[in-house]
Amino acid sequence: MRIVQIIDSLETGGAERMAVNYANALSKKIEFSGLIASRKEGLLLNQIDKDVSYLFLKKKKKIDFVAVFRLRKYLKNNNIDIIHAHSSSFFIAVLVKMILPKIKIIWHDHYGISQDLSSRKNISLKVSSLFFTGIISVNSDLKNWAKSYLLCSNIIYLPNFILDSSVSSEKVQLNGFESKRIICVANLRLQKNHILLIDAANVLKDKFPDWTFHLFGKDFNDSYSHQLKKKVNDLQLQNTVYFYGTTNNISSSLLQCQIGVLPSVSEGLPLAILEYGLNRLPVIATNVGEISKIISSEKEGVIIESNNLNALVAAIEKLIESEKYRNEIGLNLYNKVQKDFSAETIVSNYLLWLKSLITFTA
Repeated sequence: MRIVQIIDSLETGGAERMAVNYANALSKKIEFSGLIASRKEGLLLNQIDKDVSYLFLKKKKKIDFVAVFRLRKYLKNNNIDIIHAHSSSFFIAVLVKMILPKIKIIWHDHYGISQDLSSRKNISLKVSSLFFTGIISVNSDLKNWAKSYLLCSNIIYLPNFILDSSVSSEKVQLNGFESKRIICVANLRLQKNHILLIDAANVLKDKFPDWTFHLFGKDFNDSYSHQLKKKVNDLQLQNTVYFYGTTNNISSSLLQCQIGVLPSVSEGLPLAILEYGLNRLPVIATNVGEISKIISSEKEGVIIESNNLNALVAAIEKLIESEKYRNEIGLNLYNKVQKDFSAETIVSNYLLWLKSLITFTA
């Protein structure tokens, strides 16, 4: 098989990282694995495996015929069978299929606001789905939505998977005291609910003054970002809560922390939880999206209801006060991630599904 991933950018979002993960994992499994960034490059460029063919389309507008024909040339020169289009990159994939009709399109749905899909309407996506050979959904709610709304019947649920991609020598030296750090890896978006985490830090600062909170993720310098930083300043938490932006080597930061937190109000299947698990961190997360499929019991982590400050504070207190419990659930989550969310497991299922589709549509 000759498969190319296509994604709008190589910034450090979940969809972007999964595009890189698939390209890297497939480079060891198939004849040809490629990765195309259509609109913008970013930090993830350095995470691409040397065996992956890479192209930057330099797309400048929604319908950019120069980019479309550049993509067509790449696909023809490399005899590509399948375009695996992530998120909104489905549009340019459909445009190129108009002039290369033998190309098959797999669309990967990474939509993160999955708690209310009834209001999710996208006419261009619905029409484009007529040209899809198959659809991958990252959680069961998205799979059900695709079945009811889109015009492609070949739909599979495949969870995200994690690769140990610490190829960068970059090392971030975290603030605060060693062995007393709590980390949150999430882009600064409203749905990630950093406000709740800052409120928890404010409640806990007097009882545990040496413990600090470390927030990693893309800062969009928007109203939400300004609100978070103002709140930290107003509560005088400058020596308790730290913002780092994006990093090319999150593993370096995770290794310096003792607790991982994700307080989101909405998720699909977040890579952050898998990264915490891969680094044996004990985790506190909200019961949204597919998180409960990763942390299925209190032996693997602490699940709390969304937007519950008291529950978040109590969970952090419990983990701070018991290093033994932290170590136990961190190890159990590591074993769960290795067993159920490894690249080997997910990519094998992916390739079996693709072979069945190709046989069916041949």
